[in-house]
Amino acid sequence: MGGRITALDVLRGVAILGTLGTNIWIFTHPDGPGGFLTGADDWGEALLRMVSNGKFLGLLSILFGIGLALQHASAVKRGQKWPGWYLWRSALLLFEGLLHYVLIFEFDVLMFYAIVSVLVAFLVGRSDRVVRAWLGGALVLHLAFVGLVTWAMHLGDGSLGGSLGGSLPVDNTSWLGQVQSRIEFLDVFRAEIVFVLPLSTVLFLAGVRLVRAGALEDSERGLRIQRRLAGWGLGLGLPLNVVTTLAGGEWFAVDRYVSAPIVSFGLLGAITMLVHRMRSPEGFLRRGVTSVGRSALSCYIAQNVIASVLCYQWGLNLTGRLGHLGVWYTIGAWVVVSALLVLGASWWMKRFSRGPVEAAWNWAYRAPQRRPVSA
Repeated sequence: MGGRITALDVLRGVAILGTLGTNIWIFTHPDGPGGFLTGADDWGEALLRMVSNGKFLGLLSILFGIGLALQHASAVKRGQKWPGWYLWRSALLLFEGLLHYVLIFEFDVLMFYAIVSVLVAFLVGRSDRVVRAWLGGALVLHLAFVGLVTWAMHLGDGSLGGSLGGSLPVDNTSWLGQVQSRIEFLDVFRAEIVFVLPLSTVLFLAGVRLVRAGALEDSERGLRIQRRLAGWGLGLGLPLNVVTTLAGGEWFAVDRYVSAPIVSFGLLGAITMLVHRMRSPEGFLRRGVTSVGRSALSCYIAQNVIASVLCYQWGLNLTGRLGHLGVWYTIGAWVVVSALLVLGASWWMKRFSRGPVEAAWNWAYRAPQRRPVSA
């Protein structure tokens, strides 16, 4: 594939704003991360959480696999050793994720992505048979974890986060207090690794296979794949997502780690198909979402920084002031932060070729590769 894939930028932008739709419930909960883990208060809130819960994170994982496949193809075309310096990229991502977790956000995903990217980097150049075998093995392992946890929750109190949330006295009154809480409860906040590593491996490898099959192409072949993804992903995933959401806390693992990823594939197909059908010039909204996608790493970090400053007690404490408005406050906070991201990314990408974090990251990636010219 030559040139920049427009649909990929739009998909990344949608995934980043959608991920904010999940995270915003954490920032706007009166008890912060600890309270969020206890689950929704009623079915109405549960359905609103369902709109973003897990599916945009799944979409982001698929897109990460697509990006990895494109980087591998570029390296092969240039005759570069693989994985080679890509492992340095993974190391940088792991370090960045660690900083993001400790300093900014309890539920960072960059650390998980960095770990999975190392495994997939060694698989991406293997035969289709090997890739399918690893994908199938990771899927079986993931479903076994989900089944085991679901069984345990049916035997227990039916709440994944009830006991955890109540035992997490996260200090939201000061930034330093939050940092200390993240370090103290590292095992709890990073427990999702049990699900994320096998699931991310599945989604990464699925992204590799999809891009090679032409799923992002504006062609008849691409359209067929997009229709199948949209039909199966949304037609099967959405009804299943509603059922598992309303079935109760015992089905949380199935809801977030099975139903939502199925919807993620539907979103990939539907959004790509929609982008290819848009023949008119880009409007403000599409340009803004595209800009968010082009600066996805910067916007992912920025959304958590902005939401922290707006919502937590050590910032503007909007949760303390407006939390009584319930879900309307949460929706309003998402709209405000999303608008700031779209406006900020649009302004920045008109002037620079990379987002600020991407530019710093690119420098750090290339710095050790530079060698002095011999005399």
